[in-house]
Amino acid sequence: MILLDTHVLVWMQTGDRKLSRTAEAAIRRAGRSGLAISAITLVEIATLIRRGRLEMQSTAQSVLESFTSGTAILPITPEIAALTTHFPDDFPSDPSDRIIAATARSEGIALVTADERILNCPLVKTIW
Repeated sequence: MILLDTHVLVWMQTGDRKLSRTAEAAIRRAGRSGLAISAITLVEIATLIRRGRLEMQSTAQSVLESFTSGTAILPITPEIAALTTHFPDDFPSDPSDRIIAATARSEGIALVTADERILNCPLVKTIW
């Protein structure tokens, strides 16, 4: 199983060709049943919809359901919340980024992300 950062899930679902070849190959190998997202990703996508940064042809709920169909949604646990405090000072301060990275650490899985500051953190196994 691999964890998708929010932007990776959005790019996959919108057909945006920003994914690296390595990321595309990892996603293909994992198959739909091997993909996961953090619960916070749902909130981030809803926020993109609310702000008009993600076009939709239907309701926010149906977009969220479509984007996450067949993908495991991992909850935010007390362990994950605690792990958000373990990242170095140069790690993104955005709570969503910290929750997503902490989820990958907690689950022992790789995070697919294009975020350079996360990619440069030795505490998180990443794919890009």
